[in-house]
Amino acid sequence: MSKYTSFLAGCTTMAATLAAVFALTGGKSGDHHARFDEITVGRINIEEPDGTKRMTISNRAQFPGAFEDGKEIPRPDRRDFAGMLFIDEQGNENGGFIQRGMEGPDGKIKAGLSLTFDRFKKDQALQLLHTNDEKNASSVLKINDMPSYKEISMEEHNQAMAKARTMSMDERAAFFKTLNDQGKLSNNRVILGTTPGKASALMLSDTKGRVRMSLVVSAEGIPEIKMFDENGKAVKTVGLNN
Repeated sequence: MSKYTSFLAGCTTMAATLAAVFALTGGKSGDHHARFDEITVGRINIEEPDGTKRMTISNRAQFPGAFEDGKEIPRPDRRDFAGMLFIDEQGNENGGFIQRGMEGPDGKIKAGLSLTFDRFKKDQALQLLHTNDEKNASSVLKINDMPSYKEISMEEHNQAMAKARTMSMDERAAFFKTLNDQGKLSNNRVILGTTPGKASALMLSDTKGRVRMSLVVSAEGIPEIKMFDENGKAVKTVGLNN
C-alpha cells in the first residue's frame, strides 16, 4: 500500500471516529437524540439550554457540594452519600435524595436514606428520613418552620452556626434562644414516625419548636396522649386508665 493510500485510509478512519463521537455526545451542529439500553457514569448533570444546572445524580466519590446562586460550594462532608440534588431556576439547592448503607469489619452498620424539600434559598422544610445501625432503626416524617431567606440568609445562618461553635454550652443556649426569639431559626413543628425503641409517635410543636402534644403507642402496645406547657411540663395525660 502506498503512503498516499495509507494516508487516505487513516483519514477515513479518523472521520468515522469523529462522526461517532459527535453522534454520541451531541455535537453542536444541531439537536440530537440518542437511545441507550444502559449507560454507566459517575455523575450526571441535568442542565437548561443556558447551562443552568437543575439536577445532579451522582455516586459518592463525585457527589456535589451545595448550590447557591448558580455556584457550587464545596461540601466535603457530603462525600458519605450517593444520590441526587434538586436545583431551582436561579441555581439554588432545592432539596434532594441521598442514601448510603455499609457494614464495617467490626459489624457496625451505617445506613440511611433522606428525601428533602427546601424552602426557597433556605434549608429543608420537609424531610422523609430512615436511619438504622446494627441495633436500631427509625423512620420519620419531619415538617419544619423555616424562616425566609430575607429574614436570615443561608450565609448568615452558617456564620451564626460557626460563631456558636466557639461558645460554651451556656453561651450557646442563650445565643440560640435570642435567634429563635427573633424568628431566625428553623423549628420542627411535626414529627411522625417510629422510634429506635419501637414505639410509634406523633409529636406536635409550637412556633418556637416546643413540643406541646405527643401521641405515642409504646412497643408494648400501650397508647398515651400527653399535653405540655411552654416549659415542657406535662399538664395533662390521657391513657387507657384515665
